[in-house]
Amino acid sequence: MSVIELTREHNLDMDHAVQAADELAQSLSERFSVDYEWEDKVLRFHRSGVKGQLEVAESQIHLHMELGFLFRPFKDRIEQEIHSHLDGLLKKA
Repeated sequence: MSVIELTREHNLDMDHAVQAADELAQSLSERFSVDYEWEDKVLRFHRSGVKGQLEVAESQIHLHMELGFLFRPFKDRIEQEIHSHLDGLLKKA
């Protein structure tokens, strides 16, 4: 199993931080057929070969994603897209 860990500091209020995390989840859902659900301030997502969570805190957003065997070759690309997308959302919000 391959793991992606990502933490982004932010200075958004909690509502805007959750909104940015939700937009990232929607994008992952559309691009990679990922299902997700919110449990308080933690967004859990999964699909065959991928699972993880995105935790929204007062000053940071933390992503933990586990990639199964079939997704390992795409780890760098997936990680780069998440970095880019999340950075864009946090700047926009």
